[in-house]
Amino acid sequence: MSEAGWLVQPAVFPWAALVIGLCIGSFLNVVIHRLPKMLEREWRAECAELAGQPAPQPHDSPPYNLITPRSACPGCGHRISALENVPIVSWLVLRGKCSACSARISAKYPLVEALAGLGAAYAAWRFGPTGSALAAMLFIWFTIALAFIDHETGLLPDSLTLPLVWLGVLANLAGAFVPLPDAVLGAVAGYLSLWLVYWAFKLLTGKEGMGYGDFKMNAAAGAFLGWKMLPLVILLSSVVGLAFGALQMFAARGKWDAGFRFHFGPYLALAGLIAMFWGEAIVRWYLQRI
Repeated sequence: MSEAGWLVQPAVFPWAALVIGLCIGSFLNVVIHRLPKMLEREWRAECAELAGQPAPQPHDSPPYNLITPRSACPGCGHRISALENVPIVSWLVLRGKCSACSARISAKYPLVEALAGLGAAYAAWRFGPTGSALAAMLFIWFTIALAFIDHETGLLPDSLTLPLVWLGVLANLAGAFVPLPDAVLGAVAGYLSLWLVYWAFKLLTGKEGMGYGDFKMNAAAGAFLGWKMLPLVILLSSVVGLAFGALQMFAARGKWDAGFRFHFGPYLALAGLIAMFWGEAIVRWYLQRI
């Protein structure tokens, strides 16, 4: 049996997915940290062009993307070596500190790696060596990046949400989770449902209750899970979001703050993952009690 054949054996596949997921998680940390900064640079260049000002030239600043420059400590600029970049293990060995200046390294980094690895392992165990497992892993990895970026910056970048929509539709060409018509209707209904809520809220209050990135992320959930799962996704994300939003408001202010805004992306991500793995069981449990 070939080496690749061993990797997809039912007993080996989850462990292989765990290792791959941990490595992907390390890359997701780069995406979470750098992608918003890359977008900010693009927006500044576009604003300069619209204002008739000269756009920054490539030689004015060093390249900055998901590959270049190498990862470094933000405190002292120490370049992270390969041995210092082993998922989770390096953070534990270094005790969450930079090896050069002892600056604290956020626990967010091993958390992202652990979520990506354990999520991939669970998807591999749940679906086996199938296309559904791969699609589930991609959904997990994308939603992890989106959730953390939205939590930190309030952004849900099109460069992540739109590819996720298309990945959901492509995955269901072969019926990975639902028939293709359900996936297409799910993408459309996912976008329009929150779009309608957005405009209803804006017309009633004159304020924007959410961003367009939320529409696209909900469309991605619909593309993967189909239109029938969207009520569960919206209900779960709304309930969890309101609960956490209320806790954040009272923790920060000690009283209700009508101007407080929380980011909806992390709750959409959590609801989408719950619906992917346990949605059918939750719906059956609910229908049995009606």
